[in-house]
Amino acid sequence: MPDASRVAVLTGIGKPGQSGEIIARVLAARGLQLAVVDRTPAGAVSRAADLRATGVHAQGFGCDLTDDAQVAALARDITNALGPRVDALINIAGGFSTTGPVADSTTSGWSTQFAINLTTAYLSTRAFLPALRAARGAIVYFASAAALPSARVANISAYAAAKSGVVALMRAVAEEERANGVRANAVAPTSIRTASNVQAMGDTGPYVEREDIAATVAWLCSDDAKAVSGQVIRVG
Repeated sequence: MPDASRVAVLTGIGKPGQSGEIIARVLAARGLQLAVVDRTPAGAVSRAADLRATGVHAQGFGCDLTDDAQVAALARDITNALGPRVDALINIAGGFSTTGPVADSTTSGWSTQFAINLTTAYLSTRAFLPALRAARGAIVYFASAAALPSARVANISAYAAAKSGVVALMRAVAEEERANGVRANAVAPTSIRTASNVQAMGDTGPYVEREDIAATVAWLCSDDAKAVSGQVIRVG
């Protein structure tokens, strides 16, 4: 049975076939209650119901994670429902799109990539830090192999820059919160075998398996990684 005192918040839980559902199941198997976040309340409730049907203890919460006031309210709602501490914050929310050559790109494409990948992580981190401090918890960010040195980033400058910002945010939080016992790390996967990626790019890959991502996230949230903070772990 879940330990009612241990809570993980997963932002951007996503539709079936995405990484979030596997991460949720692995964390639940380790005894954590889950607060799963989707952009709409209906989507969040549906995803939580899907997870509960597999034996996972989950509650759904709707939130536009780019909206400061909504994220602050989300943190209040989750801590009111599940208690004042959060043991793990998994910043899954984000998205990918090509923006073309910089010379031909648009400010709207640039702004969108920063909003969904970086602003969501920033606002969620800031809102949940008090609860993470109470638990001496862990934050896991989703960066990308595109943010690593020597990555090929032609035509995806906005995405790569936003994910590089996620890495910088993670490192700042790791330094600032070390004294409070809060750890921050990032995973930097190559393409993951999700339903949406397979639909867009075919089944041949190469892909990182969702189970490998989930295992890495779970390890970073565990006591086995309690001395690990400020690190970027490439997967794939």
